[in-house]
Amino acid sequence: MDFSQPHILKRTGLKVGRLGLGAGYGAPATAYEEAFERGCNYFYWLSRKPGMQDAIKNICRQGKRDQLIVAVQSYSRSALWLEMSIKKALKSLSLDYADILNLGWHNQSPSKRIIDKALEMREKGYCRFLGLSGHNRSLFPKLAEKGIFDVFHVRYNAAHRGAEQETFPYMQGEDKPGVVTFTATRWGQLLNPRKMPPGELPPSATDCYRFVLSNPAVDLCLCGPKNTKQIREALRSLDLGPMDEAELQRMRKIGDHIRSKAIKFF
Repeated sequence: MDFSQPHILKRTGLKVGRLGLGAGYGAPATAYEEAFERGCNYFYWLSRKPGMQDAIKNICRQGKRDQLIVAVQSYSRSALWLEMSIKKALKSLSLDYADILNLGWHNQSPSKRIIDKALEMREKGYCRFLGLSGHNRSLFPKLAEKGIFDVFHVRYNAAHRGAEQETFPYMQGEDKPGVVTFTATRWGQLLNPRKMPPGELPPSATDCYRFVLSNPAVDLCLCGPKNTKQIREALRSLDLGPMDEAELQRMRKIGDHIRSKAIKFF
């Protein structure tokens, strides 16, 4: 398994880098462009920060739109607002279409009107494929059976490993939806020295991305960089490649410890 090589996002047929890039945390355009040159071409766009927007425009001006995979997400539960938000996003990015229209944060099946509107937008050419994100891991296999969605965004990290039983086994094969994971660092808690088991040093963000990507069911892992330094730390995971069993066991130990402490507060 070579993390530096492009990977096919299952049924979409899209060729993607193993690290995807999130837009909402403040990294500058130059950092995204540097990652793109390293093969990180899955750009998950939200409108909160300008860095990725500028990077997408710059990459497209270079004639490389066909190498870029742009995923645009909408949290709208209104069919009308879903259409309006995607059209607004495309206008902001100066794009004719998104590669993936992602329906955001659905822990139960989206309403028929939302699905129908998403299918209509795909039919009209506003997007090429449909995706869905959420935290209900058992929902993804049920939706996969319906054949509507081409990509799922799934929470997965060393502390949240339930997808290994509830989601990943049902996403095998080229005809299945692609798997994109998020929160590899568990919102930074896996990096926090105060959260570690006694005598254990915290892993790096690089370690967290390597842990996720070492699972063969994961097509790509999203990172949310705040600056160039964080993007370069994420890129290191591509050079180091998969973890060995000892490294994986250490990450699971740390994840279990963090998870056990968190449960006490609920």
